Amino acid sequence: MTAMRGMRPVAFVLATLAVSSPAAAETWREYSYPGSFFTVRFPAQPTYETTTYQTAEGVPVEARVYSLLQNDSVLRMLVADLSAVKTDEAAVIGHAIQGLSERGEVKLDIPHRINRVYGRQLSIQGSDGSHSSAAVFYYRHRLYQIEGIALPNGTDATADAIRFQQSLTFLNGYANRPPVEALPEPQRRFFDSELNR
Repeated sequence: MTAMRGMRPVAFVLATLAVSSPAAAETWREYSYPGSFFTVRFPAQPTYETTTYQTAEGVPVEARVYSLLQNDSVLRMLVADLSAVKTDEAAVIGHAIQGLSERGEVKLDIPHRINRVYGRQLSIQGSDGSHSSAAVFYYRHRLYQIEGIALPNGTDATADAIRFQQSLTFLNGYANRPPVEALPEPQRRFFDSELNR
């Protein structure tokens, strides 16, 4: 019993430190954008702006950017409306990856999936010392590009960048590819090889 009483002050101090740490003080909240078919988590209210995105075909289209600069990280979600452009998933994803790779060295480029929506996940070491955790998807005639950037200022914000990138969810339960089982054999082999690449 005496040993237990001696432990209480230590436990109290550890609990106090945990609650007072900057990461614990943040309250990540889900923000829903039903008109763009997604939700994402931010640690505070993001800003919103309308901008222009240049497609692989060289066509400027309207895009929305939701972003937040906080705790040495930049959290950024871009949604570009490609409904007026004749394109396909490979062109959209390839162009987005090319744009992201211009910022530094791609350390990881693997297949990624959120429920039945397929895309790519990337890890990029910036030429300025930053580190990005990103993912790109082509869904419902839109490019979705989510990126958490840990800035190169000495404080490790990589956990926030990854947490943000992993928080994206698509609404309405649609898929951007048919079930693999329903595809003809050559296409099924292609998707199998992509997923295992």
